[in-house]
Amino acid sequence: MSDPADVFDLVGLTEYEATALEQLLSLGRTTAPNLAEASGIPKARVYGVLESLSDRGFIKVIPGRPKEYQPKAPADLLDRAVENRRQSYESFAADIESRREAFLSEYEPRFERASEDISPTAELFHVVDVGDPSERETRRLYDDAEETLRVITNSFAYLDSVERALADALDRGVAVDVLCLHPDALPAEKAAVQADIVDRLRDDYPAVGLRFSTEKLPWRGTLVDPSMDYDSGEAILLVEEPDVPNHMRQAAITDNGSFVAGMKRYFDLIWEYESVATPTQT
Repeated sequence: MSDPADVFDLVGLTEYEATALEQLLSLGRTTAPNLAEASGIPKARVYGVLESLSDRGFIKVIPGRPKEYQPKAPADLLDRAVENRRQSYESFAADIESRREAFLSEYEPRFERASEDISPTAELFHVVDVGDPSERETRRLYDDAEETLRVITNSFAYLDSVERALADALDRGVAVDVLCLHPDALPAEKAAVQADIVDRLRDDYPAVGLRFSTEKLPWRGTLVDPSMDYDSGEAILLVEEPDVPNHMRQAAITDNGSFVAGMKRYFDLIWEYESVATPTQT
């Protein structure tokens, strides 16, 4: 379990701000000199720290001689942090939108000229590094899914990093199927991880379809909204390369409708003919 104090860092407080707010939650209403004494924050810095916390709505300033400072209730602190982030995002989105027309007018012609000589084959894939970049792209695919989401994975050990997006997709009515490798084909430690993940999926997300491939999976990845008319769909895939460490690997992303439809056919065949609903380890 994470440390509750990690929230101070999550909302973007500096070290002094986090220290001051945490001390205020223990001290209650107090003066800046008292807070500096209790927290170890230099007196020359404490007023600026308190002003910053006040500007973000985390504390109240009570006029007087001297002024006193009182923290908001913990639940109010969390709500205010979310509201601050929402307002920041809306301001950012408005700034981007105000610059959209000029930006597109300037750079779309450049992009189109530079893209004229790119062959269809070169456009089939682009790649990202495995790790945070590939997980970000995977979450994006989950967020973009409108009808179907199919996952091919060994143990689904990265569930934590996509769980929010998975839950949102299910809430939108997206049909989600997960094809795992049979635990007999996994090392013992990965089989144990898979067992925990499977229990979580069945307990928390019973709408997720779940099966286990009885044959080795040559690739892993996610595909969303494939069409047998070859006019839609996107996917990310990682080819099985057991001798290459993850930090040296790349994942391929494609929105080629024909390729994604072919991946769907592969998925459906394994799902129907080479997988079981409930694995029994031997």
